Amino acid sequence: MDLNLANKTVLITGGGSGIGLATAKALNEEEATTVLFDKKFDQFHETTFPNPQLIKTVTGDVRQPEELAQLHQELRAQQLTFDILINCAGITGAQGSFSDISLEDWQEVFDINLFGAVNTTKEFLSDLRENQWGRVLFLSSEDALQPYDDEIPYCATKAGLLALSKGLAKTLGPEGITANAVSPAFISTPMTDKMMQNRADELNISFDEAIQSFLKERRPFMTSSRRGYPEEVANVISFLCSEKANFVNGANYRVDHNSVGTI
Repeated sequence: MDLNLANKTVLITGGGSGIGLATAKALNEEEATTVLFDKKFDQFHETTFPNPQLIKTVTGDVRQPEELAQLHQELRAQQLTFDILINCAGITGAQGSFSDISLEDWQEVFDINLFGAVNTTKEFLSDLRENQWGRVLFLSSEDALQPYDDEIPYCATKAGLLALSKGLAKTLGPEGITANAVSPAFISTPMTDKMMQNRADELNISFDEAIQSFLKERRPFMTSSRRGYPEEVANVISFLCSEKANFVNGANYRVDHNSVGTI
């Protein structure tokens, strides 16, 4: 599908792996100019992109507003401004009982997942406003809608992103800018790879057995026997970036194979 994104410029935080990287590839196929911002790029391989000349990688930390400001200044000097902001940077953070998770661990996951998105959007929103057109996307999670008691900090940050997205939709909609969220469930990424390996080690079972037991015990509403693919989430994000989604604003698209057990 031609999404008419060849004349658009995109910033993706957390673009070095997982859903962020898959989204970068999807938009690269649409010939969008894309800047990836992440702490590391060990999973990034330029040869896997059909239009590598349209991809730029920048190493940095969304927790550091000054790094985002420096990037903004450098890109403006190159006459490069953004049309689309995609906030994918995130971590699972500390897991366990509420009483056992320290305030420092709470702060870390909020600083990256929620305030990282705030920092990025505040820094680059002026580009979209100047263009009088834009898209702001936030990668939330099924956990925002049905929190799990062993990862409450993560769930809280993802719920915060939904509120941020909805609030910005109302603020920015009259300016020709839409804000939306995408909420995946149990996608095959380095984050869930680590979760499943830990589960396999704890239960003394194989990696595949860990996935199947997790689906049965922790995701009973999910009507799939596998994890989702990052590309399946990236396809939805790409659509929301396009003019085909002009009338979509303030929405939360669930890519969860019915994992959330409510309407």
